[in-house]
Amino acid sequence: MRIEEASRPKVQRVSNHAHIKGLGLDDSGQPLPLAAGFVGQEEAREACGFVVEMIRQKKMAGRALLLTGASGTGKTALALGISQELGTKVPFCPMVGSEVYSAEVKKTEVLMENFRRSIGLRIKEIKEVFEGEVTELTPVETEDFANTYGKTISHVMVGLRTMKGSKQLKLDPTIYDAIMKENIAPGDVMYIEAKSGAVKRVGRSDSYRTEFDLEADEYVPMPKGDVHKKKEIVQDVTLHDLDCANASPTGGQDILSLMGQLMRPKKTEITEKLRKEVNTVVNNYIEDGIAELVPGVLFIDEVHMLDIECFTFLNRALESSLAPIVILATNRGLSKVKGSGDYSPHGIPIDLLDRLVIVRTNLYDMEECTKIIAIRAEIEGISLDASALAKLAEISDSASLRHALALVSPAAVLAETNGRDQVLVQDVEEVSALFKDAKYSARMMIQ
Repeated sequence: MRIEEASRPKVQRVSNHAHIKGLGLDDSGQPLPLAAGFVGQEEAREACGFVVEMIRQKKMAGRALLLTGASGTGKTALALGISQELGTKVPFCPMVGSEVYSAEVKKTEVLMENFRRSIGLRIKEIKEVFEGEVTELTPVETEDFANTYGKTISHVMVGLRTMKGSKQLKLDPTIYDAIMKENIAPGDVMYIEAKSGAVKRVGRSDSYRTEFDLEADEYVPMPKGDVHKKKEIVQDVTLHDLDCANASPTGGQDILSLMGQLMRPKKTEITEKLRKEVNTVVNNYIEDGIAELVPGVLFIDEVHMLDIECFTFLNRALESSLAPIVILATNRGLSKVKGSGDYSPHGIPIDLLDRLVIVRTNLYDMEECTKIIAIRAEIEGISLDASALAKLAEISDSASLRHALALVSPAAVLAETNGRDQVLVQDVEEVSALFKDAKYSARMMIQ
């Protein structure tokens, strides 16, 4: 009898920008009309493509980019597109300007924490390890003299084999506890660090791969070379991780021990003295070739919500030797700088504005709105009739694109309630009568 694993499709929440997969540029850096979830905004996407290339060449650190444009023109989508183009190895830290106002922590401390989260460190360590496929896992028990009726584990015998040979290890019972936590069984590939005794399960040996299997596991090839070897371990951390680990140090002094202490019980500020000490160690690692600095991206949306104190801090932080790429976004024109009586473009002081390169986003026309609504409906698994799509595009022109997109899901629920799989124009008209937009509210207030 054969047992097959039956999988059920998972229903996942669709976020506002789930359709953004990149900037939609070709090999020469030119924007495609419709690609990677983007529609239009060719000039802004091309400019962001240059920014991505500068970040990859590490020529953008300590500089800042400002995205300006009306609401709903894709500023946040452009920032997320830059993140997608850079990949998962480059830190990307998004925040909103209003996040800095906290009763527990100072405004500049919140900004500094996000700055440090945006700076990555790729650490390479060479460690002595025992690595191989587990052939034997036998705990050896002895009489527990403290307990008349019980036994205790004195040691554990572990057999490991590689393509070159095999070895039997006699390990401490504490390492056996770590093996049990990792759910390691015979047939798994694992490695044990010689100094710290840290245990890591790599995966299931591919010699146990079969056509039908109950466990959905990752299969890895059997390790080559000797069981006892030196292995280069690469870890990607951020400066904020190192700050937190050193703020409450416990355990060993190696990187794994530091990374194991990333959570703090209470929100507290990390002192400037501690950060300087971490910076000194990081700079020594970089000079010795142990670590490599990876400047990431800090994205601050609604930057006009920051006050003059935060802007002054940003001026100083951008000049630091350890500074990420900062992307700011705002939909304001000429407005007052918070905390001062001065008016300035985008609500940003002139001295900081001089440091920024500005990318402007344009309003979408009716055709582009139609394409965006169609893409969002496809992502959400909603079938729209042609007349319903045209009606939503008309609403996006008279009200806003965000309001039109917000009506798609209620219209789909209404169509499903009426026993239909496709959204018709009457569904859109009914939900449009129920849910009003901001312009309608403004007109009512004037009346």
